[in-house]
This record gives sequence, structure tokens and C-alpha cells, in this order.
Amino acid sequence: MSKGNAGFDWLSIGIYLILVFFGWANIYSASLGSGTGSYFDLSQPYGKQALFIGLSLFLIIIVLSVDSKFYQRFSSIIYLISLLSLAGLFVFGKTISGATSWYSFGSFGIQPSEFAKFATALALAKYLSDIQTNIRKLSHQVRAFIIIALPALIIIPQPDPGSALVYAAFFFPLYREGLSGFYLVTGFSTIALFILTLVLGPIYVALGVLLIASFIFFKKRSKRPGRALISIFALCAIGLSFSVSYIFENVFEQRHRDRFNIVLGKEVDSKGIGYNTNQSEIAIGSGGWFGKGWTEGTQTKGHFVPEQHTDYIFSTVGEEWGFLGSATVILLFVFLLIRLLILAERQRSQFNRVYGYSVIGILFIHFLVNIGMVIGVFPTVGIPLPFFSYGGSGLWGFTILLFIFIKLDSERLSF
Repeated sequence: MSKGNAGFDWLSIGIYLILVFFGWANIYSASLGSGTGSYFDLSQPYGKQALFIGLSLFLIIIVLSVDSKFYQRFSSIIYLISLLSLAGLFVFGKTISGATSWYSFGSFGIQPSEFAKFATALALAKYLSDIQTNIRKLSHQVRAFIIIALPALIIIPQPDPGSALVYAAFFFPLYREGLSGFYLVTGFSTIALFILTLVLGPIYVALGVLLIASFIFFKKRSKRPGRALISIFALCAIGLSFSVSYIFENVFEQRHRDRFNIVLGKEVDSKGIGYNTNQSEIAIGSGGWFGKGWTEGTQTKGHFVPEQHTDYIFSTVGEEWGFLGSATVILLFVFLLIRLLILAERQRSQFNRVYGYSVIGILFIHFLVNIGMVIGVFPTVGIPLPFFSYGGSGLWGFTILLFIFIKLDSERLSF
């Protein structure tokens, strides 16, 4: 293979910088008290975020200075360290907002789950790019699933289900590398069946499954194998529909049940568990087409949306920058994802491609769920908006995740 350096993708870097600095501007507005303050006041979230951004630029230099082969060679060690850091939380972690997800260092904290994402992406890319790995083999699928599941299983009991949810993103690279679409269809069908059962009840869902299965069963020309498979799927679907109530009542915590009920319209609680979402929708709706202006949002200045500078930062965009600003942020994320997709497809190395698709999947899940949560489409979960929400661990984790891929792409000709 030819040797050479293809250069950094400045379009991706440019979108990253725009999102980071526009995010800081909204964090400043969301956390600003009466009057104005120094941009670098470390007692305020916007001052800390400015420090986090400065450290992120330093991290970028480090990531881009390391030889790209380092990330492939030491991916297993990085992954193991990330697992140990997650497990260590049960002994040394600090509980914040009900979750033991942080290591505390004075007034600052580190959330290792944010760094475990790029570590898992590296480990999965390493495994799938192994010459002996064939993702179409069941045994190899199981090993890939274990790589993905281990950090998620450690994160769930912290409890931090939002961070664990993100690991579903790794089905994107698996599917790209040849994993059967059966898993995706089964996964989406299970989610749809679960939600439909919560809305309609198990009886109506079971009847619907029977009607659809009967139609396919009698229309299918092939004999026993196909019809037997349809019958098995129908029985499993009906069994799941009647187990939803038990799962919902005994596996989910009360706060999760409340959030689902509010999103599904089964409960109205604008002053309790649904307060954040309700105030977020009011803030976004009040922005109109062009917004009220930077630092001029009445909902934002009044701090009606709790923790608005973190997971609900997009509501600040909606109120102060309006539909135009919200659409711009969404388009920036879409352009970045499309650009990364183009970069992933042009890689010569399977390791690079798998890692690239992992980056795309992680960013997409965060983007989709966070904005869906803020506008009331999805239940409230602790998932930040990449490069935008307040937080050092999140910003550093996403920065490392993205710039490792930019580094791999820059040296793709040397593979």
C-alpha cells in the first residue's frame, strides 16, 4: 500500500468548532444571573465551560500528534482501562443526582462513561478488523456483543440508563460490516411492540399480531420452514405483549414510568416529573421564527427550565435564536454526520471504517434522543447534546471520539 498523509478534514473540524463555541454562548446565557459576568468566572458554569473548551483544544493537539496506528495497537488496553474506571465507581465514585457516575476532584468531577464510548469503539473496531473475525458467524457475533455489553452492564446499576442506552449505537458498524438485518428488525419491532402495548394494552396488541401473522401465514407459498418461523415470531410477540406490564412495573423505576406515561399522554404532570419538558416546550415555542435575542430569553433568564445549561441546552437555542437558530444547529449536526459517513466510506482500513461508523452511531443517538427529549417526543433521560451541553467529561469524551477518527482519516493512505 502507498504511504502518505491525506491531511486533516477541515470541514469536520470547522463544524466541530462552530458547535462548541455556539454551545458555549448558549451555556453563558442559560447560566447567567442578573447583570453580566466575566466570561472566565470559574464559579459559574460558563466560566468552567470556557476552561473545558481550552483543555479540549489541548486534547485535540495530543490526539492529532499521536501516530494513528497507536489507536489500533493499544485499543484493547484502552478498553480494559475504561472498564476498570467504570467498575471503580462502585468503590470510589461520588453520587450526583442519584447516580454514582463521577470521580470527584474538588469542585471538578470526571465521568468515565463519557470516555468509555471511544474506548469501546476502538475495541470493537480492533475485533471486527481482525482477519479471523467473520461477523456472520454466531460465535463472533456473541464476542462483538460482549465487547459492547460489558461497559453498558457496568453503567446501568450506577444507575445511568441514559449512558447505557447509547451503546445501541454500535449496531450501526455491526450492520455495515455484515451483521444480519434480523437483529435490527427484531430490536425495532420489540421497541414498537413495547410502546404499543403501553398505549393500547396487551389484548389489542395480541389481536393485531394474530391478524398480521395469519395474513402472512396464508399468503406465504413456501411450506413448513417459513410458516413455522412466522408462528414462532407471533407467539414471541404475544408473549412479550403480556409481559410488558410486569417489566414496566417491576424493572423500570418510578421516575422512568412517570416519564413514559407523560410522553405517551397517559399522565399530565406539568409541575412534577414533567416540569422540565413542559418548561422546555414553552421556551422553544416562545422563540418564534427569529428568537428573542442572545441573553434576552425570559424563560432562560428566569431559570424556569432546571439544568437548562446541561441536557436542556437546546431549549435556550429555541427561545433566544428561534426556529432559524434551531434549524441551523440541527443542520450542522446533520452535515457533520453526513460528512463523517463520507469519510468512513472512503477508508482503506476496516479498522478505520468500523471506528468511523461507531462515531457516527454515537453522535446520532445522542443528537436524536437529546433533541427528542427537549421537545417532548422522547422520555427524559440523561443524554447531553454533543459538543453543546455543559460538562467537561462530555466535551472531552466527544472531542477525543471525533478527533481520533479525524486522525485515522488523515493517515488513511498509509494503511
